[in-house]
Amino acid sequence: MSISRYDEASIRVLKGLEPVRQRPGMYTRTDNPLHIIQEVLDNAADEALAGFGRCVSVTLHADGSVTVEDDGRGIPVGLHEQEQAPVVEIVFTRLHAGGKFDKKSGGAYAFSGGLHGVGVSVTNALSRRMEVRVTRDGKVHEITFAGGEVERPLAVTGNAPRKASGTRVRVWPDPQYFDSAAIPLAELTHSLRSKAVLLAGVRFEFHNEKTGETQAWQYDDGVRSYLEQALGDSERIVPAFEGSHYAGADDDTYSEGEGAQWVVIWTADGPTVRESYVNLISTPGGGTHEAGLRDGLFTAVKSFAELHGLVPKGVKLLPEDVFARASFVLSAKVLDPQFQGQIKERLNSRDAVRLVSGYVKNALELWLHGHVEYGRKLAESAIRQAQARQRSAQKVEKRKSSGVAVLPGKLTDCESSDSSRTELFLVEGDSAGGSAKMGRDKEFQAILPLRGKVLNSWEVERDRLFANNEIHDISVAIGVDPHGPDDNVDLSGLRYGRICILSDADVDGAHIQVLLLTLFFRHFPRLIEAGHVYVARPPLFRVDVPAAGKRPARKLYCLDQAELDSVLEKLRSEGVRDTSWSISRFKGLGEMSAEQLWDTTMNPDTRRLLPVTYGQPGPDETQKMFRMLMGKGESGQRRQWLEEKGNLADVDV
Repeated sequence: MSISRYDEASIRVLKGLEPVRQRPGMYTRTDNPLHIIQEVLDNAADEALAGFGRCVSVTLHADGSVTVEDDGRGIPVGLHEQEQAPVVEIVFTRLHAGGKFDKKSGGAYAFSGGLHGVGVSVTNALSRRMEVRVTRDGKVHEITFAGGEVERPLAVTGNAPRKASGTRVRVWPDPQYFDSAAIPLAELTHSLRSKAVLLAGVRFEFHNEKTGETQAWQYDDGVRSYLEQALGDSERIVPAFEGSHYAGADDDTYSEGEGAQWVVIWTADGPTVRESYVNLISTPGGGTHEAGLRDGLFTAVKSFAELHGLVPKGVKLLPEDVFARASFVLSAKVLDPQFQGQIKERLNSRDAVRLVSGYVKNALELWLHGHVEYGRKLAESAIRQAQARQRSAQKVEKRKSSGVAVLPGKLTDCESSDSSRTELFLVEGDSAGGSAKMGRDKEFQAILPLRGKVLNSWEVERDRLFANNEIHDISVAIGVDPHGPDDNVDLSGLRYGRICILSDADVDGAHIQVLLLTLFFRHFPRLIEAGHVYVARPPLFRVDVPAAGKRPARKLYCLDQAELDSVLEKLRSEGVRDTSWSISRFKGLGEMSAEQLWDTTMNPDTRRLLPVTYGQPGPDETQKMFRMLMGKGESGQRRQWLEEKGNLADVDV
């Protein structure tokens, strides 16, 4: 067998936009070009959010290209002081460049959805062609790109009225980077309508040249009418609760302008409508701002119910009881939002929980005490939900109570028996297990520490599994026996709705994850199919940033080196000196305090928990991959696979 050459010539340095074209899935969705169009649309909406521009227009042309035009200030066209190239060229051709990094007072965008600064440059990288026209300072400027590179340099092409300004971007997405070249019009128009809802008074237009259709949205009264219309004739428990609150210049905790606007409607029947946004970016995956809304609503209703003696004996209210029948639109403003991934589906900024929760709680408490009859109706609705939940949990408990094996002695169980809420953490090592026990929420989180590495169970017969103590304890703790993919398995005995693998963020931790995933895939496949298995993601780094100006001291957690690099780049853009922060690396979970482990890895509001599912090829392909990786007689295939794929590994040096 020939050995692949590995020398100085093997090392490639990807420059400019080449990393995007090499791995587009790291930067955007690749099922269709909608997201790269939304990057341009977000920039136009950010101009309106900053108080400039009253109209945004999107046109789908007959040739498949898309134009986004706004009447904002226009992208700057002068030379960049350090780069000595036109700013508009830099914005579209350099990763990590843009006005959204300038967060100082008077910066271009105090609030925006951008975090990584790779937005419209990704759009350019994945487009066959792009034409940009900027109107400002009485001139019309144009620049053209092809394949991500400048085709026609920036030039003045005409004059314009002195007060006229704006940006027009026409994009031809390159179909080779997408599964389908078609843009889903329903998603695009929903995005335009949502931005019109959140930007009261700003007009959003959509023109479809293929059909000749034109649509326009402008909501002068904003969010409330949108939600009322979406819920239709559903019976309201109480009138809409709406409000907004933003930090002032004298706020010691949050930056000026941070806060939220919300409308919440509780309905007795029908579906619920839940939409959330951060700096106008839609967050269909929710995140910490939604967690703050839930916490604020729950705390206010619970304190009202307890103050008026409405909670019956034996009933314990939980956040989901208050939240179950709630529909809402939430629009948060967060300085430097941290999202999960470049496509920004979920907000991860930990401060957003306290930010939204505090403002919503105070506003709802005032509202309830000013309208006591509404407070009673809301409390009674939540109590009914709690009673129904408790009855359901009791039924499950009776069904599974007979013949239960003795639970493992090292299992630290939770108080609740409601499997829709309970979680079991399979924790690597006794020391980490100790931190997890101290940091958990004992009401619904259980801990099972594992000693060393679990047995590779790929080729272990099912009737021999229980000879291994660790596997025996896992099976007894979760309440489900080992089974095969074709077995008819009764999952009614499942004791935990979420089974979370929690290991160190290093190579050994990854190995333990693989061994446990092998166990579940091979011998508990129904748990994976039903969505009960998860992988917890503890951080590898912590960055301690000292207080500066009105900003308090911060602790920023990063999952890996790439996220650490992104955070440090952002701190530099804020003007924080390199020498002022300190970086700690966690050698393992045992080094983390109970508070740190809870805040970063176990708190449902701020953790990162990945559901385990089958990949695109499906279970059969997954079966082949596991056999190659874990089978004892597959060493030759493993070596070949490593030689072919080894360059894809991310290695921390």
